[in-house]
Amino acid sequence: MAIVSTRAGRLGNRIAIGAVIVITLIFLSPIYWITTTAFKPLVLATSVPPTVVFEPQITPFVKLFTKRAQLTAPVTPEVYEAAPWWEKLVLDGGERLARDGNGDVVFSAYPSRFANSLIIAITSTLLAVSLGTITAYGFSRFRVKGEADLLFFILSTRMLPPVVVAIPMFLMYRAVGLNDTHIGLIILYTAFNVSFAVWLMKGFIDEIPKEYEEAALVDGYTRMQAFFKIVLPEAATGIAATAVFCFITAWNEYAFALILSNRRAQTAPPFIPSQVGTGLQDWTVIAAGTVLFLLPVAIFTFLLRNHLLRGMSFGAIRK
Repeated sequence: MAIVSTRAGRLGNRIAIGAVIVITLIFLSPIYWITTTAFKPLVLATSVPPTVVFEPQITPFVKLFTKRAQLTAPVTPEVYEAAPWWEKLVLDGGERLARDGNGDVVFSAYPSRFANSLIIAITSTLLAVSLGTITAYGFSRFRVKGEADLLFFILSTRMLPPVVVAIPMFLMYRAVGLNDTHIGLIILYTAFNVSFAVWLMKGFIDEIPKEYEEAALVDGYTRMQAFFKIVLPEAATGIAATAVFCFITAWNEYAFALILSNRRAQTAPPFIPSQVGTGLQDWTVIAAGTVLFLLPVAIFTFLLRNHLLRGMSFGAIRK
C-alpha cells in the first residue's frame, strides 16, 4: 500500500510539474512573440505563416529613435557609403531619415516619452506607498470611528475602471490647468494607487506585534520614532511588494495618459501604438518600443523579487 501511494505521489508530482511548465510557456509566449518581432525585418512581421527562423536585426530600434520619410529617389553610392552604419539599415529598408534645416537627423519623441513614464511612475509610487503606509499604520494602531466605512470608501475609489472617469477628469484638469502636465498625472496616479497601498499595507502592519512598539515607548521613544525605527523595518517586505504593484499600475496605465496628456507629459503607452512607417503601421517599431518599455518593470520586480515572494503571504511576523 505504501509503494502504491509513493508511485501515485510521484505521478501526481510529475503531472503538477508538467502543468506548471505548460502554463509558464503559455504566459511567456506573448513576451517571446513581441521580442522576436522587435528583431524581425518589416516584411516578416506579419507574414503568414509566422516566420520563426530569421536573421535578427536592430533596424526597428534605429527606427524607434528616429523620424523617417519615404525614399523617393535612389541613393547614390557616395551618399550611401558616407552614411553611418545605423542610417544604412534604414536606407536598406526603403526609407530615409528625416533631417532638419541644418541637415541634422531628427530624432523621435520616444526617449522623452520614456523619461516621462519614469518620472511619473516613480514619483507617484513613492507618494502612494508613503501615504498608504502612514494611513495603514493609523488604521492598524488606533481606534478610528467608522473604520470599516472609511476603509470601504477608500477601496471604492478602485471600483470604477479609469476609462469611466477619464472624461470628467479631463474637464476638471482643463479647468484648473493640469492637463498635459507631469504633476497632473502624478496626482491622479497617486490617488488611484493609494487605496490599494492602504489595504495592502494594513495587512502587513496588523501582523507586526504591538509589543515591539510598546517596548520602544517604554524605553523613551516617541510614537514617531517607534514608527520609523520599529515598524518600517519590520514592514519592509510589505512596502516592497506594495511598491511593485503600484509601480506596475502607474507604468502600464493607458486611458488617463491618452486623454490627459498630449505632448509635454505624454507617457510611453499611448505613444508606442502611434508609431507608423511610410504609409502603414510598423509593427516591428511598436514591438521594439514595447520591449524597451518592459525592461524597467522587469528590472524593478527582479530586484525586489525576494520581498515580493515573501510579501504575497502578507508578512512573516506572527504573534
